[in-house]
Amino acid sequence: MRNVAILIFPDVEILDFCGPFEVFSVASEVAAPSAFNVFTVAQQAGPLRARYGLSVTPHYALENVPQPHVLLVPGGQGTRPLLSNASVLEWIRARSATAELTLSVCTGSLLLAKAGLLDGLETTTHWATLDLLRQLAPKATVHTDRRYVDNGRIVCSAGVAAGIDMSLHIVERLLGTEAATKTARYIDYPWRAGS
Repeated sequence: MRNVAILIFPDVEILDFCGPFEVFSVASEVAAPSAFNVFTVAQQAGPLRARYGLSVTPHYALENVPQPHVLLVPGGQGTRPLLSNASVLEWIRARSATAELTLSVCTGSLLLAKAGLLDGLETTTHWATLDLLRQLAPKATVHTDRRYVDNGRIVCSAGVAAGIDMSLHIVERLLGTEAATKTARYIDYPWRAGS
């Protein structure tokens, strides 16, 4: 079983983290039983307000989270204050070093860039922040026309709903095409193998 840790924070974009949470959870239920242990993690314990006022309570705080095999960093307006949060950036850097995969959705890629994880790689982000990503990751190749970019250990998706495409791609990578197809069918999401 792989631990999938999804970082959340105040003003996190809802679908950025909920879409992947759903994909990995459904894959573990209908396609490959117990493949993933999916949980959320935040800088501190207790409820936080996601985008549009949704209250969310993380499963873990940074200091007591189980070691993730897959680390997912979503986006949203809340990424901007985190760009200067040294403890969160160091946590991302340290967990990414030992994780099998590090994923970003939308402006989560800004945090990967600020943590120094995108140098020399290909990446993408939400269309409205492509220039900011170029500033934060000048040694990366920023794509403007891809739903996600797979570098092997680090995979980045474009904005919001693109995180679902990326997550299905990761399910396909880790568990096979049949598992990803079953997952997409269950959530009634238009996806095709290899896309």
